[in-house]
Amino acid sequence: MAMLITAIAFPQDKNVQAIRKVLTTQTEAWNKGDIDEFMKGYWKNDSLKFIGKSGVTYGYQQTLERYKRNYSDTIKMGRLSFDILEVKKLSVDYYFVLGRFFLKRSIGDLDGTFTLLFRKINGNWVIVVDHTS
Repeated sequence: MAMLITAIAFPQDKNVQAIRKVLTTQTEAWNKGDIDEFMKGYWKNDSLKFIGKSGVTYGYQQTLERYKRNYSDTIKMGRLSFDILEVKKLSVDYYFVLGRFFLKRSIGDLDGTFTLLFRKINGNWVIVVDHTS
């Protein structure tokens, strides 16, 4: 399933397109089983926050280790797709994203909702906060 984004939900400005590209690149990396490449969408900083069912994970390295621990092989990773419900500009350097994720897996599918806070740092859009449930 491809990432679904409706033009009615938000304008397709250059920042929204860049954020969509980050999410598309992440999906492609995940579906190749490449968590390191997937993580390039995140801010490589100790201030990165990932909030999930186990609580808050602080920092890029800790988030990477969390992903590798929970999705240790391609069977656990499955096939990822996103349904983006909203992208909202908060300021020149911040965007909010609301969406759903779907993991198709032979060991049982997973799905849930996420909110992302994107920040433009050094000309690149990166996820600085990820709340996934």
